Amino acid sequence: METILTPIVIKKLTLKNRLVYPPMASSKATKDGLISNEIIEFYDNITKSKNIGLVIVEHSYISIEGKASPKQISIATDETIEPIKKLVKMLHKNETKAVLQINHAGSATTTKITGKVPVGASSIPNPRKGNIPKELNIEGISHIVKKFADSAKRAKLAGFDGVEIHSAHGYFLNQFLSPLSNKRKDEYGGTLKNRLKIHLEVVKAVREVVGEDYPIFLRLGASDYKNGGTTIEDSKIVSVELVKAGVDVLDISGGFCGYIPDQVNLKEQGYFHPLTSAIKEVVDIPVILTGGITDITHGNRLIKEKKSDLIGVGRAIFKDYHWSEREIKKIKN
Repeated sequence: METILTPIVIKKLTLKNRLVYPPMASSKATKDGLISNEIIEFYDNITKSKNIGLVIVEHSYISIEGKASPKQISIATDETIEPIKKLVKMLHKNETKAVLQINHAGSATTTKITGKVPVGASSIPNPRKGNIPKELNIEGISHIVKKFADSAKRAKLAGFDGVEIHSAHGYFLNQFLSPLSNKRKDEYGGTLKNRLKIHLEVVKAVREVVGEDYPIFLRLGASDYKNGGTTIEDSKIVSVELVKAGVDVLDISGGFCGYIPDQVNLKEQGYFHPLTSAIKEVVDIPVILTGGITDITHGNRLIKEKKSDLIGVGRAIFKDYHWSEREIKKIKN
């Protein structure tokens, strides 16, 4: 029986266990987005117990207009490669594999942060920020697709063991997928197939630059949890198409810009398990479940029950660097 301590192989990447530190913004980069000593110290503290199988390093912006917040990590230029190598080297020293999450904020940013007019799928107010982005034309979409690919190539050159494309939490790709924010009338809007189109283009472009053996993860907002938004039934169809396109791991989350309804029990450990369970029914690639896990025995049970393949623990580890050391002992004994 598989447990959280069972190794897992993803293409040529072997994880020693199934405990994942998921992407959580630390806001510790320099003002230019470069890796700081503070970031390296932060991730060193999290992983030096050598109990975490995989760290997905926090979302990193692929171009300046896609920067979500101050002190966010940048992977937007070649100048970021050498500094970020230091972070990867430290994570490998601590015997954890490392994946970089790459992201574009779309309309979930402001001119104050980027110095540029925000862009998005449609010129409608961002549900959280309230600002109205410039609707991208076809050329603008192609430009950002290339930015994703360029950034994935930099992640590989920096030594990361894989790359994760961010399409959750109301950011750029999620804005295209969700009918809440995508009101386009062209080939990128309307039907689910059309709203998914840019995702498939990004995956294809990333695959072309990283090669066939390099793991591609994708963080999917599998339900908007809001009337008129995407549902788990939509995301089951989306997941199948993403696997066909070349995604190797699906990292499941939910809630468009924080919209999570009362029927989701946030006090339940692993509260996104209905989403991961449904997606595991239709794909045969590994699925990551993150959501309120503070006791590793709950994560272990979710793997045993085949509701997930890997377990992400974010806030508990963020708050307590010794969490993994203490919790792993529970299931080893």
